[in-house]
Amino acid sequence: MTPLRRLTATWISRQPTRRTAPGPGTVTEPVAPAGASAVTEPPAPAPAVIGTGTTTDTGPRHPLPAPPPSADGAWSADPYSLALGSGRGPLFLRRTDGWLLPLDVERWCAEADAADLEVLRRCEGAVLDVGCGPGRLVAALSGQGRRVLGIDVSEAAVARTLRLGAPALRRSVFDPLPGEGRWGTALLIDGNIGIGGDPAALLARTGRLLAPGGLLIAETVPDLDLDERVRVHVTDARGATGTAFPWARLGTPALLRYAERAGWHAVARWTAGGRSFAALRSGPPTSAPSSR
Repeated sequence: MTPLRRLTATWISRQPTRRTAPGPGTVTEPVAPAGASAVTEPPAPAPAVIGTGTTTDTGPRHPLPAPPPSADGAWSADPYSLALGSGRGPLFLRRTDGWLLPLDVERWCAEADAADLEVLRRCEGAVLDVGCGPGRLVAALSGQGRRVLGIDVSEAAVARTLRLGAPALRRSVFDPLPGEGRWGTALLIDGNIGIGGDPAALLARTGRLLAPGGLLIAETVPDLDLDERVRVHVTDARGATGTAFPWARLGTPALLRYAERAGWHAVARWTAGGRSFAALRSGPPTSAPSSR
């Protein structure tokens, strides 16, 4: 057994639950292939009817500066692009100390599953999928006739989304975006709450993208009160690696602490398919959050 396979097997055997991670949100707009949906500026969504070193401790943090868009370019590195091209892993996020987080490439490249559809059922108004990856959620929403846009820094991810006939732009969430301040719902699924390695900055940016009272649905690490900010790179089973970049992993309790400090409140928490989710809305709460 190679050292990488031995390390991977050891890591997986020690984990209580499956971890999921993302494919995030550079500024070149792709030309849509025939049959795909090119996006410039979506129609203004109607206001939502109702209202978004290794560190593992859960104490308060001083916010880091918002990351420059170039920091996300690692998601265009060959291991990630090749995996999306084939629709298969293995693919990992590798921490500087050698720790590996498996990435669920096969699920990302498949159709939306039951847990995904539950997320989409809760969406309000026009939806911005931040770090849309290969586009399964954007395609599902588009197929339902919903107004939706996916953004991702990976050229391969955006190209795959466009081939599904779904609208997407190659862009970072920290870049200028269409419809700022008018989106009804923003999605941070598949671990994308980690984009930029600074949850506070990401929550602040997401709040500026949404309409007043807009909804943020985020996926968190299941069953853990985890607050981790690290540098990682994408790697495959052969050891090919991309450029190191900042990333974060949060359990729901840590996300809610960041949210409260940033003026958000929880409106729902739930689990589905071994995954964990929270829905947040800006402003003071009007009722107790639900859970299922």
